[in-house]
Amino acid sequence: MGLAFLFAGQGAQKVGMGKSLYAQSAAARALYDEAGRVLGWDLAKLSFEGPESELTQTKACQPALFVHGLALVAALREQGKVPAGAPQFALGLSLGEVTAYCTAGVFDFATGLRIVAERGRLMQQACEQTTGGMAAIIGEDRAQVAELCREFDIEAANFNAPGQIVVSGEKAKVDVAVAGAKARGMKKVIPLVVAGAYHSRLMEPARAAFAAFLEAISFAAPRCTVFTNTTGQAVSEPAAIKAALVKQVVSSVLWEDCMRSVAAAGATEFWELGPGGVLAGLARRTDKSWPVKSFSEFSDLTA
Repeated sequence: MGLAFLFAGQGAQKVGMGKSLYAQSAAARALYDEAGRVLGWDLAKLSFEGPESELTQTKACQPALFVHGLALVAALREQGKVPAGAPQFALGLSLGEVTAYCTAGVFDFATGLRIVAERGRLMQQACEQTTGGMAAIIGEDRAQVAELCREFDIEAANFNAPGQIVVSGEKAKVDVAVAGAKARGMKKVIPLVVAGAYHSRLMEPARAAFAAFLEAISFAAPRCTVFTNTTGQAVSEPAAIKAALVKQVVSSVLWEDCMRSVAAAGATEFWELGPGGVLAGLARRTDKSWPVKSFSEFSDLTA
């Protein structure tokens, strides 16, 4: 069996996530307690109790999702649920890519947490300095969306699954593009409630500062095959992984490509580690034959 771990991205968070893991898994509890020491604030309390308005902030939800994903891995291993030598593959959507690299041993938990906390802080700062927007376009192909982006000077931020693309850019331009898309006969174009224009050139200040932050951090070769959202392909050299992580802040997330690549590389089972079941839904939309299990709370581990 080729087992692939899939890690959630920003937007999947919800108040209460991980609470049962903390209560019932010593391994998960240890990670939450360590996270509090590393960050200097109570991530466990915010994850379990909210308020939602604080948890949804980029600087908070990114570390919260990172810890939740790794707490699920720790709890699964503690329960003896992870086969020997697994996973063979690890990948994540946007923020989840950092979680995947940590799972693969590119850096340790504390280092990964510092990386993701700084990524979230810088991205939130970029959001606050710009007026960005995003919209989901459902049921259209890439070529049509690319043409729309060129015409209205916005960017394709996420290729999540066939017919599910998210565009990003200055809010005024996105609003005009939404109207333009509908005028062209695109039936399902949905403005998203977001803090900023993620995965667009409006994140450039965050990208530049993140690159400087990562310079002093050592990356190791991954212990399993990992994939970068920037190309949808496997990446193995530590320098290439670091470069991809930096570029990913402003580039399109090629999630559909990542999933097709890992399946072509030999993945036969997918485990989604994170709240909401979003990645399982995208997998079913891409290829109904892929077997996907979703793990979010302790009860999912014993089901």
